[in-house]
Amino acid sequence: MGVKSGHERDRKQHAVACHCGSVRFRVRLADEFNTIRRCSCSYCRMRGAIAVSAQLADIEFDQGEDNLTLYQFNTGTAKHYFCKTCGIYTHHQRRSNPSQFGINVACIEGVSPFDFAAVEVIDGVSHPSDSGSSPRVAGVLRFEPTA
Repeated sequence: MGVKSGHERDRKQHAVACHCGSVRFRVRLADEFNTIRRCSCSYCRMRGAIAVSAQLADIEFDQGEDNLTLYQFNTGTAKHYFCKTCGIYTHHQRRSNPSQFGINVACIEGVSPFDFAAVEVIDGVSHPSDSGSSPRVAGVLRFEPTA
């Protein structure tokens, strides 16, 4: 793997795991949690995860890479990975930026989707790769604790 630059070494490495722990990896996020988002496409609506971005080179598997299963649909550009044992979505290679992974924030150690009061929902129905436009925010998902 080559020598890491000072900037790469300075970025925090997060531990990531599926529910059962069969799949474990470490990741350096592209811009920490400033890239959190949901998507409104048919698949993401059903999946319901909040994702955060990381460059493809910034993920290092500790175990279980062979325990992942792949799901692709429509154009086949995005690659969605799941643990074969517990079924949890851990990450996907992004359609709008194939040089990045979207990491399921719920799989990041010490992080919960409920840690974020507001999460932008990107318009995946009118995907930028189809329309040639920039990503459009379709709305905002909010979490307001009652206690």
